[in-house]
Amino acid sequence: MKAAATLKKYLKPIVGIVGLAVVIAWSGGFLAKKVKPAKLEVLPGLALPADAETIELKEENMPVRVEVVGTTASEEKINLSARIPAYVREVLASAGDRVKKGQTLLTLDDRDIRQKLAAAEAQLAQAKTEFERAQQLFDKQATTDQALTAARSMFTAAQAQVEEVKVMLTYAQVESPIDGVVTDRRIEAGDLANPGMLLLAVYDPARMRLEAPVPVRLIDRLALGQEVEVALERPARVVKGTVAEIVSEVDSASRTQLVKVHLDGVNGDVLPGTFGRLWVAAEPRAGLFVPASAVVQIGQLTYVQEARDGRALRRLVKTGPAHDGRVEILSGLRAGNQIVVNPVREE
Repeated sequence: MKAAATLKKYLKPIVGIVGLAVVIAWSGGFLAKKVKPAKLEVLPGLALPADAETIELKEENMPVRVEVVGTTASEEKINLSARIPAYVREVLASAGDRVKKGQTLLTLDDRDIRQKLAAAEAQLAQAKTEFERAQQLFDKQATTDQALTAARSMFTAAQAQVEEVKVMLTYAQVESPIDGVVTDRRIEAGDLANPGMLLLAVYDPARMRLEAPVPVRLIDRLALGQEVEVALERPARVVKGTVAEIVSEVDSASRTQLVKVHLDGVNGDVLPGTFGRLWVAAEPRAGLFVPASAVVQIGQLTYVQEARDGRALRRLVKTGPAHDGRVEILSGLRAGNQIVVNPVREE
């Protein structure tokens, strides 16, 4: 009995402690369920310097520019094809080569043509001899006028035949019609070139344009002769352009019209087929806009600093497109907020 009493004496405080632990654990779980996580719209702020520049956020109308992606092309590209059927003897230019006007780019096998020329020249010599003989006889009244006329016709036809074959001989050399760059080489030495077959092409790198499919709703924002800005992909730079043509046909699938923009200041370093971006002005849109310097991007978070009670509070925001150094705020701020133009940095 004495041992049982002693055990009971020591068990009481243990049971009490366990019970208290159970109560604490239960209440802790209860409190954990009741506590809501802090919202992340406002991050901890920093002390705002006295000379910090701030602006009041106001709703305003800002110009909107729509970006249209197009491709570059030469305004003068000439496809060169064979005029006579012949095998290619030699190709003297490769794609990317700069060539001069009149420079020979490839030659065709002209042996058959030269044989025809030799035969035509021999026939011409014979026709000339016969014509001269007929003329002498006619002068002596030893032949008729009809015979002289026939001899003259044969001589004239032989002359024409020689000239025709000589022209064909020039076709055996394919020359560049302009100063430019070779592209689209489609043939090699030994290949058969038939009339109309594309052999290669030459384009003028100093006369380039951007061809961009512009949505129909924006076509009225463009006019022939209008100056626009174009951002080139290669080399990466922005150049001025002039609207040279607006194709009247509408693409029924994309609801766009092709716009051709002449690129100013291109010095031959823009390749055909590269991407370029054309900006078209759309209707101004009302919204909240802040200077681009006020927007801070850290990882996946974007915020601006709101000046309030001597502190620079970091407000998480969702941004829209930028224009002329200003960024649209889609959510996270409201009109009347004081915004820090140049965010305060942590020491």
